[in-house]
Amino acid sequence: MSTSERIRAMVEPIVDESDVELLDVEHNGSVLRITVDRPAGVGVDVLQRLSRAISRHLDEEDPIAGRYMLEVSSPGLERPLKRVEHYERALGDLVTVKTRPGVEGDRRAKGTLVAVDESGIEIDLGDTRRHLRLDQIASARTVFEWGPTPKSKAKKGQSGRRTGTKPKADDATASPEPNDPQGAPSDTPASSNEVSAS
Repeated sequence: MSTSERIRAMVEPIVDESDVELLDVEHNGSVLRITVDRPAGVGVDVLQRLSRAISRHLDEEDPIAGRYMLEVSSPGLERPLKRVEHYERALGDLVTVKTRPGVEGDRRAKGTLVAVDESGIEIDLGDTRRHLRLDQIASARTVFEWGPTPKSKAKKGQSGRRTGTKPKADDATASPEPNDPQGAPSDTPASSNEVSAS
């Protein structure tokens, strides 16, 4: 089990208690990034509360040796797609996908996500459709495009996207206030928390 998987198992119950979904756990060198979301959006107050609770729990469990920065945030308007449930939530949305080396066809594809199942996804590229297995995808995310406000409502079954309006505060990537697990004032930037392993 990787470090990210172990941390996911540790923090998922904490996230669930706040009625928020754990989208992603990414451990990259000295940065531990935890991404959460819910349909109504995640406010900064929720992120701050989660950050403190997760920081305390990780201090007790000590899953990472040495010092690292903890970032707890919401994904914002463009969201990474890594798990089947992420793709299911993005059905009908515009997405961009980068395939792994060696996969037939262009390495980058941008289109509407029209189908998802355990075996893979299907993207409508406009003039054709492309099916990709999940293990063929190196990275994927939703795409937010600014444009004129649509004159008519989206048809039933289609996923509407806000266009032509400023993003709400809850939709923008938010970061918690600095939090020192020992309770002392922190000098870390407001966008992340520095956690010192005990």
